[in-house]
This record gives sequence, structure tokens and C-alpha cells, in this order.
Amino acid sequence: MTRIYISLGSNVERERHIRAGLDGLYRLLGPLDVSRVFESEAVGFAGRPFYNLVVGADTDLPLAELSHALRELEFAHGREQHAKKFSPRTLDLDLLLFDDLVCDQPVNLPRGEILTNAFVLWPLAEIAPECRHPISGESFAALWRAYDKRSQRLSPITFIWSPPSAQ
Repeated sequence: MTRIYISLGSNVERERHIRAGLDGLYRLLGPLDVSRVFESEAVGFAGRPFYNLVVGADTDLPLAELSHALRELEFAHGREQHAKKFSPRTLDLDLLLFDDLVCDQPVNLPRGEILTNAFVLWPLAEIAPECRHPISGESFAALWRAYDKRSQRLSPITFIWSPPSAQ
């Protein structure tokens, strides 16, 4: 079993797409550890605020297969195939960690946004505080404590999600 962490984000019909993303990940991976949902400003472009969160799960899927499944889930919920990096998103799923793997293909791991974006680091530190960054070796809790919290505004919101079988 491989422990993975995935960030979810949406700034288009945010609640609907975050719920759909969580439902899809639950169907793909089974039980999820889910952080709180945070509202954050768009980063890299002028756009509507995002909802962001991080989930943790265990999987037997190989990395390439998991990466493909995440892209297909994005496309199933309106993501355009050739969307610009900094643009509005119906559903954005980014694999952050695949155990301690460090690689460039088929995806960059660990994901660079872990260290630069509050909307990734805070929820990751919330559900995996003692887990360590595969390159720096620092815990996510320590990285969050050291993060310049003035650099990006982020607010936890009330958001309740139940796995599809419990709905």
C-alpha cells in the first residue's frame, strides 16, 4: 500500500465540484482522510476565490495509473484538456505525495506547491502533521509553523461531506 496525498481546488461552482471530486476520489481510493476546506484567493491570475483542501488515502494503484485516473476525474467534471496553468478551474486535482517518492515523470513529486502555497501546506499539515517532506526532511507541521502566513490569505470554511455510501 502506498500513502498518497492529493490537493483539490475549485473556483467554478466550488461546492458542487469539490463534492464531486471527493465522491470520485472515494470511489477510486476508498476511505479518505479529509482536511478542512479553505477559501483562498486565486494565485497567479485575477479570478474568483477558490475552495481548497487536501485528502490522504492508501492505494495499490501504480503512479502512472493513479495520475491518469486523477486527470480523467478532472475531465469528467468540466476541466478543459488544454487549460492554462493559471486559470479558473471546475476541479483541480494535484498529486502532492506518493509515499516518499521523488520523481519528474509521470508527475513531479513531491509537488512544489507544498512549500509555496498556504492552501496546500496548511491542509496537508492538518491531516499529516508528522509526515515529512521527502526532500527537506521537515515535518509538515514544522513547515506550516515556519510559513509566512501573511503571504497568502486563507480562511477555513464550514463544509460538510459524507462518503457516497453514507449519503
